Amino acid sequence: MSLARRLAAPAATLAGVLAAFAYVGTVDPNEPGHYPVCPLLQLTGIYCPGCGGLRSAHAVVTGDLAGAFGANAMAVVGYGVFAVLWTVWVIRAGRGIPMRITLKPVHWWSIGAVAAVFSVVRNLPFGSALAP
Repeated sequence: MSLARRLAAPAATLAGVLAAFAYVGTVDPNEPGHYPVCPLLQLTGIYCPGCGGLRSAHAVVTGDLAGAFGANAMAVVGYGVFAVLWTVWVIRAGRGIPMRITLKPVHWWSIGAVAAVFSVVRNLPFGSALAP
């Protein structure tokens, strides 16, 4: 298989992510009416793990890393994890080695636990710094 064909999937993935970030960078989520409101926040007033994610992405695009962490720190960590995994994917694809990520149940439970703790803490008074 040619190098171009091996790199097609990572390139297409990056193009999609860049297009999404470009859109969020152009259409400011801080302006009301552009994006739907989080249903959990709207119905209960509780921040979910994703609340502030669009504002975080907008802040990353505009170069405001502190603002991105303030909007959703877990999302910023996710952007970093994506960047690392994508880089590994490109390197492996370039060498002709398939990219397989196999997570054990303990990993999935750990990710869920981190998201749950993040959600609870950001909704408590002492964790208000994590709220968007």
